[in-house]
Amino acid sequence: MDNKINEIRRRISTLRAEMTLIEASIRDQVNRDLDCSEASYRLMAMRAEVTELIGRWKAAGGGERLPTVRERLSRSYADRPIAMAKTDKAKADKAKAEKTKQAKPKPGLSNTRV
Repeated sequence: MDNKINEIRRRISTLRAEMTLIEASIRDQVNRDLDCSEASYRLMAMRAEVTELIGRWKAAGGGERLPTVRERLSRSYADRPIAMAKTDKAKADKAKAEKTKQAKPKPGLSNTRV
């Protein structure tokens, strides 16, 4: 049953992503004074399909609240790893490692003169 719920959620997410693209194309067509009725009909059909999928999702046992597109985007942005500033100890350890690395002669290379 969980597999079916996840499949429905994936389909809903895909439809929502496609809907944002169609909405952008509608805005573009409106801004250029073009006919956007075909894209609008597709968008309305997608909305009806999302509504149907949400009904099936709830009937299959899905109970948690589905995030909106804006919430999903802000959450995925917030989940990205942030570069942390190195502590003084980490900097000191790195500098110490570089000094010891420079002090050791490489194999096959010697500083002695012949």
